[in-house]
Amino acid sequence: MPWGYGYVLVRSKLAALGIRNEGPSTFEALSSEEAFFNFVITQMNSCSKRFVVRIRYLFELKYFDPFLVLDEFSVTAPAGFPDHPHRGFETVTYMLQGAVTHEDFEGHKGTIGAGDLQWMTAGRGIVHSEMPAAQGTQKGLQLIEPRYQEMLSKDIKEAAKDGIKVRVIAGEALGTKSPIYTRTPTMYLDFTLKPGAHLQQPIPKSWNSFVYVLEGEGMFGSLKSSPVTGHHLLLLGSGDGLEAWNKSSKPLRFVLIGGEPLGEPLVQFGPFVMNTQEEIDQTIDDFENYINGFEKARHWRSEAALSLDF
Repeated sequence: MPWGYGYVLVRSKLAALGIRNEGPSTFEALSSEEAFFNFVITQMNSCSKRFVVRIRYLFELKYFDPFLVLDEFSVTAPAGFPDHPHRGFETVTYMLQGAVTHEDFEGHKGTIGAGDLQWMTAGRGIVHSEMPAAQGTQKGLQLIEPRYQEMLSKDIKEAAKDGIKVRVIAGEALGTKSPIYTRTPTMYLDFTLKPGAHLQQPIPKSWNSFVYVLEGEGMFGSLKSSPVTGHHLLLLGSGDGLEAWNKSSKPLRFVLIGGEPLGEPLVQFGPFVMNTQEEIDQTIDDFENYINGFEKARHWRSEAALSLDF
């Protein structure tokens, strides 16, 4: 794939199908009153120091709208995500461990560490890089949706009640609202449940939403469901909320992400997501000729790229 991006498309009916890859991640579909649908989890190793688990659903199916991709990444210098373009969507990077420095051709530069958030709107075009800013392994989640906003870990709203702790990245939980502005109504909640805790989180009925388990083991939707462990993604069906239980002896941590569907056609090519093939063709032409939003890309290379001679 161009610009170092890899994508996997798997066609399947909405049924209880499990897909397992050769890496450490699996997907498990659950049955409940609301129904959980399957996802694809794919391990991508572009080099020995960069590991990405990519979760992606087919664009033509409506159940993931307005989201495109969720990446769980783990990188160690000198590997990273060097200079690459985007157009047509927003990226949301939430650091779990370590730190990453980002730069773009508009002169923006900054470093986000564990617990920090960056919400970037590509707009009509951007070229940027994301590289490790610390020794050891850097881990995080990157959500891609169809402006730069940065929030340090200390500024993210938190709430706790009855053995439940939540970091409110976007939306509202346990009576606490996030100050982050989202163009599309969105929730992004980082929950930690102590052993024995039971969560009931409202979700607007018209939204699409999913759960991605980071650590521990939990039950979702029903106490009769199978326990779900780390690196599993559950796509929620229709309903007005999520119930989760931690019946294990260790903490359960997961993110709940949801949003109002856009209902727009989507065409994707590498790092570009537009509404039509004609717009994709125009975007490729714009990028290759440094026009219509990509003018500054002609002479720009990130400091990271220059230092590593990418």
